[in-house]
Order: sequence, then structure tokens, then C-alpha cells
Amino acid sequence: MFPVSEQNWPSRLWLVRHGQSAGNVARAAAEAAGVPSIDIAERDMDVPLSPLGENQARALGRWFAATAEGQRPSVVLMSPYERALQTAALVVDNGGLRCNPTLVQVVDERLREKEFGVLNKLTKAGILATLPREAELRAHVGKFYYRPPGGESWCDVILRLRSVMDTIQLQYQRERVLVVAHQVVVLCLRYLFESMTERQILDIDEAADLANCSVTEYEFERDASGRGHMALRVYNLVAPLEEAGEQVTDKPDVPAAPR
Repeated sequence: MFPVSEQNWPSRLWLVRHGQSAGNVARAAAEAAGVPSIDIAERDMDVPLSPLGENQARALGRWFAATAEGQRPSVVLMSPYERALQTAALVVDNGGLRCNPTLVQVVDERLREKEFGVLNKLTKAGILATLPREAELRAHVGKFYYRPPGGESWCDVILRLRSVMDTIQLQYQRERVLVVAHQVVVLCLRYLFESMTERQILDIDEAADLANCSVTEYEFERDASGRGHMALRVYNLVAPLEEAGEQVTDKPDVPAAPR
């Protein structure tokens, strides 16, 4: 256990969902048409950003560039999925981060999207039509614990993210860390950082989808006893996009199985 007086966390941490992807666009079109499957050829990990998603990432980068150099991210951790890699690269290129010769950039597979298994590329209508038993199970068990065949539950995602938090704590003390990942990853990290219950995090999820390129920010602070922790400052902040005049989008990547 670290001494109470030691800062064993980053000074600041940003959690960012990738920009709008081609998959987000295809999913929205499939849902609007009421068809059973999402028309996209790539593997989920290979789905790129849409042109709008690229602009969203550039806007977020410019938002960071408007801050003092010593306040910008010094470490960038990213999911290996193409849409997250592209988002991170555009933020780095437009955010003035390359001015830092010691900038650390790490691709971490533990930050990958939640794996959907047999639900992959199915719409809500498609799941109900082709996998009614899975729809019933998910409705009964709930999305936090339900694991589709070949896929992951939120608990599975949380398990791999616990080790990500260990890495952040051990390797990036006092750094300014930017994490570029996915909606479920951001929510599950909130669950961990804030010691939430299942109901608390699902209430947040049900209240609103996480916007593409939105910012969730934590800052290191100490409680009355002197123990340090990461304190939430903002959640789902879309000001960087609004200030740049970019469209705010929030379609989830997760198949729209019944709640």
C-alpha cells in the first residue's frame, strides 16, 4: 500500500469516446429502416471514422491546443480499434501534443470495445427475430451481467479494466493521461473510479448515450484524511464540438438489444 502522502495517480485524466464511426452511421440507417442487420463489411475492430467523426476528433484536438502546453495530455492510451486509433491520431496532430518530446503513446488491447459475440451487426429487430431466447435472457439478467455467446458482459469489460487502472496508477503518476476508447469502456471506468453499484452506472447509461468525442475528466485530489483519489470534474462534455460548430452525435456501437 502506498503511503498516504504519495501521489500515486495521474494529476489529470481524460476519458474520450472515439468520433462518429462508419458503423455508427450504418447502425442508425439500419435501425431507421427496420432491417435485421447492420450493413457494414469490416470487422468491428476495423471500422473507421466517418468524415464527421474525423472533424469531431480534429475539433477536440484544437480544444486541447487552446490550453497551456503544460496542461495538455502527456500520455495517450488508446484502444486498438481503428476508430479509436484515428481519433487519437487526429487529437495528437491537432492538439499541439507533438510539441512535447516526451509524449507517450500506447495502444492497449484492454481498452478495446465490448465484444458482442452473436449479437454483432444485429439490430434490435434482428435480435428479436433470430435470437429471441438471447433477447429474453438479456432482459431478465440485465445488460450489466448478461454475456452473449462469444461476447462479453459489462463485468467482463470491468475485469480487464481493473488491470488498466493498475497500469495507470503504477506507470503514470503525476502525468496528464488521455484515454481514447469506447462508450462502454468509459462507463465501466466511471464505475471503477467512483466505486459505483450496478444500478448507479446503469442509471447514468440510461439517462443519455455518451456523445462521440465527448470528454469525461478526472483530477487528482485528497480527502480530509490526506488520501488521494481521482475526482470527477466533468462528464460527457461536448463543448469542444459545439465551440467548433461540429455536429454532436451519440449513437451507440452496441447492438440495440431489448433492455
